Amino acid sequence: MAKGFFISKPLGILGIILGVAAVCTIIALSVVYDQEKNKNAEISSGATTSPTTTVSTTLDQSKPWNRYRLPKSLVPESYNVKLRPFLTPNKDGLYVFTGSSTVRFLCNEPTNVIIIHSKKLNYTDLQGHRVTLRSVGGSPAPAIDSTELVEATEYLVVHLRGQLEKGTTYEMDSEFVGELADDLAGFYRSEYMDGNVKKVLATTQMQSADARKSFPCFDEPAMKATFNITLIHPNNLTALSNMLPKGSSIPYDKDPSWNVTEFETTPVMSTYLLAYIVSEFTCVEKVEPNDILIRIWARPSATKEGHGVYALNKTGLILNFFAQHYNTPYPLKKSDQIGLPDFNAGAMENWGLVTYRENSLLFDPQSSSSSNKERVVTVIAHELAHQWFGNLVTVAWWNDLWLNEGFASYVEYLGADYAEPTWNLKDLIVLNEVYRVMAVDALASSHPLSSPATDVNTPAQISEMFDSISYSKGASVIRMLSSFLTEDLFKKGLSSYLQTFSYRSTTYRDLWDHLQKAVDSQTQIKLPNSVGDIMDRWTLQMGFPLITVDTKTGNISQQHFLLDSTSKHIRASDFNYLWIVPISFVKSGSPESSYWLPDVQQAQSDAFKTTADQWVLLNLNVTGYYQVNYDEDNWRKIQTQLQTDLSVIPVINRAQVIHDAFDLASARKVPVTLALDNTLFLSKETEYMPWQAALSSLSYFKLMFDRSEVYGPMQKYLKKQVTPLFNHFQNVTQNWTQRPEKLMDQYNEVNAISTACSAGVPECQQLVSKLFTDWMNSTDNNPIHPNLRSTVYCNAIAQGGEKEWDFAWEQFRKATVVNEADKLRAALACSKQVWILNRYLSYTLNPDLIRKQDATSTISSIASNVLGQNLAWDFVQSNWEKLFKDYGGGSFSFSNLIQAVTRRFSTEHELQQLEQFKNNNMATGFGSATRALEQALEKTKANIKWVKQNQEEVLRWFTRNSQQTATPA
Repeated sequence: MAKGFFISKPLGILGIILGVAAVCTIIALSVVYDQEKNKNAEISSGATTSPTTTVSTTLDQSKPWNRYRLPKSLVPESYNVKLRPFLTPNKDGLYVFTGSSTVRFLCNEPTNVIIIHSKKLNYTDLQGHRVTLRSVGGSPAPAIDSTELVEATEYLVVHLRGQLEKGTTYEMDSEFVGELADDLAGFYRSEYMDGNVKKVLATTQMQSADARKSFPCFDEPAMKATFNITLIHPNNLTALSNMLPKGSSIPYDKDPSWNVTEFETTPVMSTYLLAYIVSEFTCVEKVEPNDILIRIWARPSATKEGHGVYALNKTGLILNFFAQHYNTPYPLKKSDQIGLPDFNAGAMENWGLVTYRENSLLFDPQSSSSSNKERVVTVIAHELAHQWFGNLVTVAWWNDLWLNEGFASYVEYLGADYAEPTWNLKDLIVLNEVYRVMAVDALASSHPLSSPATDVNTPAQISEMFDSISYSKGASVIRMLSSFLTEDLFKKGLSSYLQTFSYRSTTYRDLWDHLQKAVDSQTQIKLPNSVGDIMDRWTLQMGFPLITVDTKTGNISQQHFLLDSTSKHIRASDFNYLWIVPISFVKSGSPESSYWLPDVQQAQSDAFKTTADQWVLLNLNVTGYYQVNYDEDNWRKIQTQLQTDLSVIPVINRAQVIHDAFDLASARKVPVTLALDNTLFLSKETEYMPWQAALSSLSYFKLMFDRSEVYGPMQKYLKKQVTPLFNHFQNVTQNWTQRPEKLMDQYNEVNAISTACSAGVPECQQLVSKLFTDWMNSTDNNPIHPNLRSTVYCNAIAQGGEKEWDFAWEQFRKATVVNEADKLRAALACSKQVWILNRYLSYTLNPDLIRKQDATSTISSIASNVLGQNLAWDFVQSNWEKLFKDYGGGSFSFSNLIQAVTRRFSTEHELQQLEQFKNNNMATGFGSATRALEQALEKTKANIKWVKQNQEEVLRWFTRNSQQTATPA
């Protein structure tokens, strides 16, 4: 599943300038991946239930139905599921679906109880019970004694009067009614406006534990089976599922205004990958040379306007790339992708029917920016990577989710790079994944990639696995693994793994074994230890090493990097926080042979010694998941090189020099002035990645100081440094009338405008004001290029007043393209009028004004505004119970919300408020934000300490270096 709380490049850049993201933030953008939990009352359906119903009120662990993991006694083979969603409310005002299911399963161990997942389903009485049971061949099935629904563990339990026999196959039938709620989970309804007409569709989101909300099933990823899906739907709507229909739809015998569509049997697959949709959506399609049908589905108006064409053109390329990369053909006959108006995740890799938020699939050349296009191609690549890695071969349990999502989060850059070869997308993994997750992984409250299976049981615990550690750290260490093995060797082991375990489930050790076989089959690549030994240190202990080099002695050492080195209660590690580290390096620009640092605290190599005029730089292109510190003399030589001829140091490493030094300063490993000195060369820098690293790093300073006397000199320094960049892009773009050719230059153009405007460059403020005014005067003709809209909208609204805000709100309400609506929604949070921000906050509780899926990100945007920070924090405190109840504690965006409203906290008073908030809401709970709250408390304490130690020195540095002629201290 793709990351769901998405900020476009221009929005992200803009947010950095306004304090949206700190390199040392409380928690990196968490990924959006569990479902909004339905808080509606139980369905009143009129279905009768057995008089033998009982309800479990205690969790006696001796009873298997009180344990969250299924027993191994029964294994599913196939399901026949028939569902009929009603897209208008019933007499009770509820939207419902009716269904029937037959599950065939094999008995592996004799048992007198059937335990199967079921959630919020009301069962129809069948022969006195909720289900009927029969054997397939062999002796008759035992009689049913009673059935019960165990709400806590989400089971339907069937108690039998005799034993099921080992080796015998059985079938169990049920009929049921469920609510087609708007909770974004299981089988749910999505609503959208087509002009003034409200439209309703039925769709699904099963991952991780909500297939059970659609029909009774063995709802664990290793419990694979085949599925025969039949949908009964209005005859003017289209039904989709994982597979193609068996034939044409036929009229429903009980009501000719409905059709019946029966789909082909799926391959053996997991329940969480099921999908079915009933809608009026239309598609663009084509058949690839290998006879795979590709279709992009969207609202009819979006399809008509060509918004699916870009995705259609790139999907075939990416499928072909992965078929070659994995050396395994795409396993299905078709690849459907659909953009949904209401979808809680970024996207979901359902096999053969991938679901997306609209902004992650659809692209409108008239209003979408280059970063919107990048978002589309990378999310498509992420989801299509899963069609093999995750769908064909699946992790056995959610504790290994990091392997599934980390892998897709890495190879999405490879697939997208293949589809857009001129964009240099592979470089962006450093900023988007490696550095983003290091901000979290450097906290004492981080956690290892892999957890014991016994630690992950409940749906809430599963939900916590979907975080930035699983996605971004997973991607970072798999990228490092591919780098030191070489991509060819990595692909060889990967292909062997996929072909061996097709249609089966695995653990991460199975992949290490196959990569080791690839290593053993050749002699060119030699490792100091086995793949498993090396990788265990990166996956079974949290954090990452700080590598320190002394260029006088050649000493090289490692230690666990923590932003707060005084942190207590660090979890124990079997490896004592030592890693086996692959180290690449250059000496004065010339590449040297790679070096392996063994799992010892210190080693020595003459290769790291330098002469008087030499410098050394480690971790080429940041392929290693670690940070680097040097002796002060080497740092000064690197700074001198950057200020005399920066091209000698690769672009990614120019970003690295900035990023690592700021993190080291935060951890008090180097003086804060050394990190700031590393930004002096930016007045000569025009590349995106170094600027982005600097703005990300300096955003922490903004968050800590934008309410203090430091802020004025800091803005003067930024104004001095960014003015040459602003002038550069003004020339390159012919006074902003053209866009740069390269994608990274387009991104840095946005950086230049955002930074220049917020720093007070008059020409920039005049530019955005004129562009926005021109639009207000000619509503039908927006003169602002899509790439620049986020930053222009925000800065114009910040400089303006009620008139500008109301105009933007009107345009937001009228927007028919979600990318345009997203830009406006974020920009509306930039106002400097407190009363306007308060009004905007109130809108987030009204789903008619702000869609449910966007509520928490809108509050987060308001909190990123220094004037909105306290407003948003007060709002969240006052409305926590309502937010939690209405928007679901399992929503992935809740951890982002906690991060956003607390990211500026740096005083004892704010720490007390946060602790009080925690105490006041213990009864309500925090759901998926539980871990983020602990990280917020830890980060606030670190912020308090950092500000006290650094404020005076930082003020002096910015005051000195904001003058026109400045030199390093």
